Amino acid sequence: MTHFARSSLIVAVFFGLDKILGFIRTVIINRQFGLSYELDVFNTANNAPDLLSVLISGGALGVALIPVLSEYLELKGRPAAWDLFARIANLAFLVTASLATVLALIAPWLISNVIAPGFPPEQKALTVQLMRLDLFAILIFSISGLVMAGLHANQHFLLPALAPGLYNIGQIFGAAILAPETGFQLGGLTLPAFGLGIHGLVFGVILGAALHLLIQIPGLIRHEFKWTPAIDLRNPGVRQVLLLMGPRILTMLFIQLFFIVRDNLASGLGEGAVTALNNGWFIMQVPETLLGTTIAIVLLPTLSDLFALGDRKNFQQSVNRAVRAVFALTIPSAVLLAVGLRPLVQFAYGFEPLETEMVVVAARIYLMGLTGHALLEIASRSFYAQQNARIPLYAAMLNASAYVLLALFLTKRIGLSGIALANSIVFTSEAIILLWLLNRSYPGILKVGSTLIRVMLATAASATALYFALQLIPLPHLYLAPAGMLLGFLAILPLLWPEIRLLLRIGEN
Repeated sequence: MTHFARSSLIVAVFFGLDKILGFIRTVIINRQFGLSYELDVFNTANNAPDLLSVLISGGALGVALIPVLSEYLELKGRPAAWDLFARIANLAFLVTASLATVLALIAPWLISNVIAPGFPPEQKALTVQLMRLDLFAILIFSISGLVMAGLHANQHFLLPALAPGLYNIGQIFGAAILAPETGFQLGGLTLPAFGLGIHGLVFGVILGAALHLLIQIPGLIRHEFKWTPAIDLRNPGVRQVLLLMGPRILTMLFIQLFFIVRDNLASGLGEGAVTALNNGWFIMQVPETLLGTTIAIVLLPTLSDLFALGDRKNFQQSVNRAVRAVFALTIPSAVLLAVGLRPLVQFAYGFEPLETEMVVVAARIYLMGLTGHALLEIASRSFYAQQNARIPLYAAMLNASAYVLLALFLTKRIGLSGIALANSIVFTSEAIILLWLLNRSYPGILKVGSTLIRVMLATAASATALYFALQLIPLPHLYLAPAGMLLGFLAILPLLWPEIRLLLRIGEN
């Protein structure tokens, strides 16, 4: 196996474990709180802290840092790369701490006027409390997200792949131990309970953030990290990262705007709307993370190295192979999951039929955009590998503007479904635009016609068989649906094998 294939397998396996833990977390939380205003508040309170996190560490700065660190490792060596990393980490922590203080002070105004104007007064007050607590986790992530980027630049993927799972373990502890009034049943044991209610979920987030950082520390030691107690904004490497980061910050701001607009609109649709959309988004994110994010994370350092070496042919081939693999893996995943989803949601969350329907509808509409979301991860990172952050920024600006207008229009007509539908439409459109622009510079990236035709025909046949099996076979849907989805995917796997082989050869001539 190539280094890319081994790294992708490592990331995919641990992302899979992370999603299993994430599923356990959502089941525990939803069974405890249901589609309630309390859980709506918890989900909404994360918006501003999450925005700060993606702008400073795990999002904008992390992605901007990897291409520059890769260049330093190739041309100047590891000591110079770690010196640059330390300066950026110091700067990120100080900026995050300053902005977190500002957010804590303006939280009441922000919740009432921007994030959740449709909440009743008591829910707004609770949202302010939870948001302020969540900022402590963001301070930890200001370092942890950069550590992840630094290890990725060193082609080290194991410990960063473990980190999200430990983050989920912290949240599970909060949901199962800190939040409940009575002990959580685990087999024949009754676990202790602290009775912190919805606040216990936030303390679990803080614990998870700490574990997310601690698991990665051995990776820094292994790769001989040495901390430099300095920043120096005049340092050429620091300035190079900040110049690349500027457009990336705005890009991530526009991306995060989707969640703020989503919760703003959903806060006025009644109890449970925010949580239903959040659950539907999580369901779509499971295959998107396993397929799109996994490929994109491992692809970025590879593309950065190829660009630094001036290997245009291999750059073009690598992006094309990733795009074809995304089509081959995400289209059948989205369609089969949409067909067999309902009994799994009903069993996992234990909702009433109407509540189950809200989650299923949201998830199915989000799944319409699964391929678009995965392709966007590939396309945007292809530009960042070239240290070109402007084009993704312009695309994100256009995308966010279109989303606001479309979401407002559709929500007035079809309610909750309109919010999810607007998301799927605009993200798919943005992916198409970026790939078209890439293809102009690297002709051949969009040579995917044979893949698309083969995958769509095979998926249609497999999904039709699953649909009629659920209608005609007299077995419980709880068992029939997942078995049918698995068998349906395995049945068409031989037709997808050419794309999988190309994926495994990314980075080769």
